[in-house]
Amino acid sequence: MGYHLSKQLHAAGHSITLLNRGVTEDNLPDDIARLRADRTDIKQLRRALAGRQFDAVVDMVVYRRQEAEEIIEVLRGQTDHYVFFSTGQVYLVREGIQRPYTEADYAGPIMPQPDPNTYDHEEWLYGVEKRDAEAAFAEAYERDGFPYTSLRMPMVNSERDGFKRLYSYVLRIQDGGPILVPDAPHYPVRNVYAGDVVNAVQHIIENGLGKGKGYNLSQDETTSLSELLKIIGDILGIEPQIRFVERDLLKANGFLPDCSPFSDYWMSELDNTLGKTELGISYTPLRTYLEKILAYYGQHPPEKPTSYRRRHAEKNLLIDVE
Repeated sequence: MGYHLSKQLHAAGHSITLLNRGVTEDNLPDDIARLRADRTDIKQLRRALAGRQFDAVVDMVVYRRQEAEEIIEVLRGQTDHYVFFSTGQVYLVREGIQRPYTEADYAGPIMPQPDPNTYDHEEWLYGVEKRDAEAAFAEAYERDGFPYTSLRMPMVNSERDGFKRLYSYVLRIQDGGPILVPDAPHYPVRNVYAGDVVNAVQHIIENGLGKGKGYNLSQDETTSLSELLKIIGDILGIEPQIRFVERDLLKANGFLPDCSPFSDYWMSELDNTLGKTELGISYTPLRTYLEKILAYYGQHPPEKPTSYRRRHAEKNLLIDVE
């Protein structure tokens, strides 16, 4: 996401400064300034940002309250706008609300902590810690006007998605074998395209919008997983072979969430109405952006994701069951 955002803002004529550890080559224009620091080391952060003024700061990697409090301290008085990348999981850890989640659902009781050392606990903790970070920004805004905007996002589909979740479905459609999908519950799928997130961020910072509030970013369409896979299959010219299997059986064999990541409870579904009405954000139609991503995959095939490593065992599971 940072690559796409930096490239687009640079092309629009903005002066860009990147701050990261410098571990990964970024392949961005040479006239983009680079600052080197470990984001989690407050001393390095202070040294890198000391004395610098920014019209806007976009922070994609704050995960915990302490990190939020540290960046507030460092940037106080040094930026006119701070945009924080949050997550739809801030709603998934809430109790008593229904999908799709609106910004009005944010406040309220949190579900009990799942058993430690489990997948559910890791996902719960991610949502809770993002909420704690958001709370720090909201408190700073109320206290002294720290100009933050929180953007809450579901699963982001991108040509360069490091987790390759969408690509894992593409591979399963292309190999002709069945795609194993949990039989229940069937969670709706409502993701967002990375290009739309980039456009939204540019629009927000260029116009100084949304300060002191949190907004959902999400595509317009809600589909079932079967409908989504059929759209992908239609673009590829291959009919997907979908097989519904007992969720407990898939879990017992260690196939979830790898065999069907969009079937996971921890994939949020967000209502985007507030951002469209207050900020003027718009979204690319689902099929249009899927065509862009699949065309990219065709020209630049990614390495097979780790979620595909047990594909042979997935196929054998059906043989054993039948």
